[in-house]
Amino acid sequence: MNKLLFYFFALCSFSLHAAGQDDEVHEFAGKHFLASYLDCNQEALKNVSQLVSAMDRAVEASGATILGSKAYHFEPDAITIVYLLSESHASIHTYPEYGACFVDLFTCGDNCSSAAFDQALREYLQPKEVDAKLFLRSHQIHEAPLPKIQPTPAS
Repeated sequence: MNKLLFYFFALCSFSLHAAGQDDEVHEFAGKHFLASYLDCNQEALKNVSQLVSAMDRAVEASGATILGSKAYHFEPDAITIVYLLSESHASIHTYPEYGACFVDLFTCGDNCSSAAFDQALREYLQPKEVDAKLFLRSHQIHEAPLPKIQPTPAS
């Protein structure tokens, strides 16, 4: 019995040691932009085709690669659009009855610009108020300062 326990512990120790040598530490990082756009142009929030075009422009402005997207119209006027990106995802959920929408852009790595994404959406939606946050994600989540966005001119 003692010999069996010895072999068992020896095998486990060898397996753990071997596994530790083969594993490489993988560093990963992402940026997660979240925004609430308030008091938006209500017609902009209701028009599915124009909102899809605005999201296309925003995602392209960010530098992300679109793999696919899906839009869904909720009666009477709400819209949800989700993008699958090579870098991760983007989405928008509109609440035209409140003149508001929620947006997020999550991208892995450092090659995409949430500021360009944000600017493109602000130009289309014309929000009077924006509450936005940028989080740096890796092993931990840290809030990061947002780049300054130029105010959109009133139409």
